[in-house]
Amino acid sequence: MNTFQVPTRDQVSPANQALFDQLEKGLGKVPNLYATLALSEHALASYLALQKARSSLSPKAREVVNLVVSQVNRCEYCLAAHTVIGGMVGLQPGQLLEIRAGRASFDARLDALARLVHDIATRRGQADPGLLQAFFAAGWTQENLVDTIVAIGDKIITNYLHATTQVPVDFPPAPPLND
Repeated sequence: MNTFQVPTRDQVSPANQALFDQLEKGLGKVPNLYATLALSEHALASYLALQKARSSLSPKAREVVNLVVSQVNRCEYCLAAHTVIGGMVGLQPGQLLEIRAGRASFDARLDALARLVHDIATRRGQADPGLLQAFFAAGWTQENLVDTIVAIGDKIITNYLHATTQVPVDFPPAPPLND
């Protein structure tokens, strides 16, 4: 049973209230998972800083990472949110499903990324050397690899937070994968 209540603006610190106001202005709402981070005095600000940090990965590549990791971790919340965001960065419904399965046959470069991320996420960082070599052969750089690892860590944070708290999903549900 879920014992975590999503806090309202009035139930969080003044610093987090200011962040709620920024999120409301930018997104039109404060997603429940972000609100849950505000149960900590510092976690929401720290997480938003991580999300807004510069990266060598394009928004589309970042969504590949987000979708693959969220599928590996079976995070219903993050799959729902990143299905919406993936569509916003130009990924089509069928592509989103394929990415969640750890592939992207429609784009060789994204395919190498999806396969490597799936391997890293399922093997807890112990990347298969062949997949790493394919990643570099597809034109990715060492900088991209480091930024991919950071993006994987970013997504693990929210995947684990939702798995532990089970706060309500406030995005349209992601379609099921046919495993």
